[in-house]
Amino acid sequence: MEPLIEVTDLRKFYPVQKGILGRTVGQVHAVDGISFSIGVGETLGLVGESGCGKSTVGRAVLRLIEPTSGAIKVRGQDITHLPKAAMRPLRRQMQIVFQDPFSSLNPRIRAGEIVGEPLKVHGVGDKVERAERVAQLFARVGLRPQQMRNYPHQFSGGQRQRVSIARALALDPGFIVADEPVSALDVSIQAQVINLLMDLQRDAKLSYLFISHNLAVVEHIAHRVAVMYLGRIVEYADKATLFAAPLHPYTEALLAAVPIPDPALKRQKQHVGGDVPSPINPPTGCHFHPRCRYAEARCRVESPLLREVAPGHTVACHLR
Repeated sequence: MEPLIEVTDLRKFYPVQKGILGRTVGQVHAVDGISFSIGVGETLGLVGESGCGKSTVGRAVLRLIEPTSGAIKVRGQDITHLPKAAMRPLRRQMQIVFQDPFSSLNPRIRAGEIVGEPLKVHGVGDKVERAERVAQLFARVGLRPQQMRNYPHQFSGGQRQRVSIARALALDPGFIVADEPVSALDVSIQAQVINLLMDLQRDAKLSYLFISHNLAVVEHIAHRVAVMYLGRIVEYADKATLFAAPLHPYTEALLAAVPIPDPALKRQKQHVGGDVPSPINPPTGCHFHPRCRYAEARCRVESPLLREVAPGHTVACHLR
């Protein structure tokens, strides 16, 4: 079956400019050649430390920012270089839920207008029909239709994120980028929002690119997981395989850092030494080698290719 979303060798570089004349002196390698696919009704978890390029991937896939190179296909259609006018109808199929529910909602507009704005922009229905649709969306995400008249400051953090989810659902999309959608919420509220996303996926066959640095959350919602480090995917596998038998040293370290909710159990910590290198001047060879305790001479000069070491399990490491 053809994937809903297919990304091939995606790159996004930002120029580094210096001086009065704005001379380009380098480039930030935010996303450096990644590939993945997402099927209908599937969730791909994209994980990694802050600054590794996860959010840039999500925005590039939606063409909110223009990729430097690579290809993005939606239902087999290449959208990488489509002009804005041609992208407009495709916008209805692809939506995003942003990380911060406090800054992603306009504080001067009532919640009902925020959720109904996509319908108005795309000319869906008249004023009465849009109001009915918004009321249905509020109920669908666990809010009361009476709250449509409230302003964002009158909602809690979890309720604001529900408003954001309702807005993303307004046009019945098939694909949603969830960019750290629960990281700004309390743990108890996180579970409610995650369960809501899973219920919506089950009911509407939604596909998610779920971006997070919290592996415990990703383990709960994702079907497959891609691990990013400094702009590259270093490991890619189904959830059960990745959490049971991680192969890349970076993945091992990330999993070792996940807290165990049982004080009687202790986990052997695998601390990752050093700081994340600059994406302006990334290390030669394997980007992770300056922090890897298994690094060999080959790792410092030769960049490992992402290769399949078991069915459905790929890793970019010379030692595997």
